[in-house]
Amino acid sequence: MKSYEVIRESVQEPGVKAVAAAMKISAALVYKWCEPTPEHDVGEQSGAKNPLDRVKDLYGLTKDIRLIRWLCNEAGGFFVSNPQPEVSKTAEQTIWNESRKMVRDFSELLETVTESVEDDASVDRQEADEIRQKWEDLKMQVERFVIGCERGLYHIRHK
Repeated sequence: MKSYEVIRESVQEPGVKAVAAAMKISAALVYKWCEPTPEHDVGEQSGAKNPLDRVKDLYGLTKDIRLIRWLCNEAGGFFVSNPQPEVSKTAEQTIWNESRKMVRDFSELLETVTESVEDDASVDRQEADEIRQKWEDLKMQVERFVIGCERGLYHIRHK
């Protein structure tokens, strides 16, 4: 589904005018977001570059996963990237690599918590944000591993 289609369907229930009023923008702009733009390969269209395309571009430029994580957190969920098998490694090598990554990420989380508490016996806002990022890394790593297991990426053949 294209970004403008997602926006078009999303604003149907509350209505374009209600969305525009709540965002303090013109209804015409919201209507433009619901139309294809030239980058969607549909010829000459009047659509304006919508917020979804802008966030996608921002991520493409920065490659900073925190952008995507923030959106997912705001929606009540979390981001998990798709598992990719390591094509140059055997299933056995890959499963051990993935296991080590999970242990390392868990260790980094514990280290961050320990450092936060050791300095002043409390966790401040900045330290909490750092703990959150480590937790997100760990959750993503473990979920990706579990999905890989479910897809049979780590099937080890016994001789």
